[in-house]
Amino acid sequence: MFSTILEQMMRAIAGAARIPVIIALFCFLAFSLFSIGMTAMEAWGERRYLDYHLPGLLEELQDCKPNRIRARIKGSGLLTRHKDILLELASHPSFGQDMLESLADNLMEKEQAHYDHILSMTALTARLAPMAGLLGTLIPLGPGITALGSGDVQTLSRSLLIAFDTTVLGLIASGICLVTGSIRRRWYAQYMSDLQTLADCVVDKCRSRQESPKDTEDSE
Repeated sequence: MFSTILEQMMRAIAGAARIPVIIALFCFLAFSLFSIGMTAMEAWGERRYLDYHLPGLLEELQDCKPNRIRARIKGSGLLTRHKDILLELASHPSFGQDMLESLADNLMEKEQAHYDHILSMTALTARLAPMAGLLGTLIPLGPGITALGSGDVQTLSRSLLIAFDTTVLGLIASGICLVTGSIRRRWYAQYMSDLQTLADCVVDKCRSRQESPKDTEDSE
């Protein structure tokens, strides 16, 4: 008696989860398509205009006069958000070495958090979509097996069709997010590596400006 009640409860819970799981799968698929669009926009809208050679840019920043460093950053081929970070660092030449390094670390952490947030969404979808697909596969099999026992082939075939469709949707969404996430993760790793090097260069330039204020005044 007790086991029968538990079985009925499990069947009711599984049946109630069927529609939410299908809705979740469509949401995952929609997000994966959105991820394709965002990756394409980054490729054609940002990376298309990304034009700089890191060693050459470092040499230019090191060789330029301290009061010209902001203009050189603005004229570089960096991403706009990366220019803003370097300009923020260059805007505080009066800060001490420790304070400048602390500011640089803070700005870098915020930028890393920005990229981590973007990647976390695709990573979450890549993990959850197959789980939802598996749930969508198993849930219809219960009524399908029951229908098989009673000879209802039509209900069985319908249940199997739903099971296969949900599996396919989950794998498609997961595969898309894995690919786009991998591409963007590689981009962002390169961004952060270059940005960290450039930020160190700007901090070093600000420090040299503090050590030679007379040269700065003469250049102005």
